[in-house]
Amino acid sequence: MFKSITNYLLLIFTVLGVSNVANAENMKKFDALEVHYIGLPTTVLQPDIAKNYGIERSRYRGFVNISVLDTSKDGNPALKVGISGKATNLIGQPMTLEFEEIKEGSAIYYITTVKYPNDELYRFDILINNNGKEHRLKFEQKFYVDQ
Repeated sequence: MFKSITNYLLLIFTVLGVSNVANAENMKKFDALEVHYIGLPTTVLQPDIAKNYGIERSRYRGFVNISVLDTSKDGNPALKVGISGKATNLIGQPMTLEFEEIKEGSAIYYITTVKYPNDELYRFDILINNNGKEHRLKFEQKFYVDQ
């Protein structure tokens, strides 16, 4: 039914309107760059979409989706960047994040997954490298186990 993770996420936001999930999407500006990021449980993905992208669906696993747009460009603002980072829980345990680049048409997304117990808050520290110019994205995301 849905051939792409982008279309599926857009459907979730459309159906849920101004819910907590829709509010979970965030954006930060760095010069002419807009960095969009969202963290969600993997269970929101339909099984065929998760399988297509190699994402394990689990009550104890979330995913983070990051996209970078160059607002100074006309046409396709999607930007290919280097991206790395870590997530740290509240007791200071770090987790190195491994991002996978996903291209869908003219869109580019960077996706990683995190494991968590119930009610886990992670502090994300992401380094975005745009042709040698580095930007640091920091945000927090709380994940809950689906019942």
